Amino acid sequence: MKRNHHAGRTRREGCEFRVLTDDDLADIHLGTIEVLERTGVFVEDEEAREVFAGAGAAVDDRGVVRIPGHVVEQAVRTAPSKLRLAGRNPKNDIVLEAGRVGFTNFGEGVAIVDPYSGELKVPTKQDVADTAKVVDALPNVDVYERAVVAEDVDQRAVHLHQYEAWVTNTSKHGFMGSGNGYLSKKLVEMASAVVGGREKLKARPILSFITCPVSPLKLVKDTCEIIMTGAREHVAVNILSMAMAGGSSPVTLAGTLITHNAEVLAGLTLSQLVRPGAAVVYGSSTTAMDLRLASASVGSPECGLINAAVAQIARFYLLPSWVAGA
Repeated sequence: MKRNHHAGRTRREGCEFRVLTDDDLADIHLGTIEVLERTGVFVEDEEAREVFAGAGAAVDDRGVVRIPGHVVEQAVRTAPSKLRLAGRNPKNDIVLEAGRVGFTNFGEGVAIVDPYSGELKVPTKQDVADTAKVVDALPNVDVYERAVVAEDVDQRAVHLHQYEAWVTNTSKHGFMGSGNGYLSKKLVEMASAVVGGREKLKARPILSFITCPVSPLKLVKDTCEIIMTGAREHVAVNILSMAMAGGSSPVTLAGTLITHNAEVLAGLTLSQLVRPGAAVVYGSSTTAMDLRLASASVGSPECGLINAAVAQIARFYLLPSWVAGA
């Protein structure tokens, strides 16, 4: 099992970049609670709406769910603050907990440079396997995230093909978008076969899901299904907002962080209502919109500021975090 170095501890083992004060964090939390209670989130999935309603949330005929603050705060309390992400090889297990920093590859590439010809091409299933081999060989990359999208297989089952490709080529823990609830269950079956059964997968989860709310303030059907399936099957879910300041969220850093926080906490609340104690990662690929190109400016100074702020917010809630980099 691997524990990476702490960052920001007073014993000076690392460094810390604080974007937000303690009062800022409290204001963001209170603003988020107000948004969830008064504005609400659009929840596309009927079963998820029923779960929220059963906990006391108000659901209108448009599918907007307004979640009481105490329900959200209780959900935060039951979400675990420490996760062990198991690899097929136990030496590659990694612990996520406060202050420990780890690294993964970036994900979901839609094009790849062929390492032999140097040409830009559409990725294949073999490229998924090859990227997993590279990550497996890199000691400072702790977990694998599905790096590219295999375009040479039936796209209705692409998630299953991609899992087969990478799980057989890395002994590290892996994250991937799992498509929807049906495919998520099939991925759990595949992972269970790899480790020797469902109970062994619960004890040593080698797979985690990633799902993204749609900004602003939407939990679409696939996202709800993945969150609920992950909770029921004891698979961690990285709930990762991809808000764009100036586009799908307010142009200000504070406003975007509140939108982002509301989306993640709405998903987290759904997971905890399905099964208290379900493993959740507080995720972010939130950044600012490039106003010239109307696209996400990943790798920008704004992205760095948001990442640092998100990490602080996650620690405020005692949750493990995952932020996008460059």
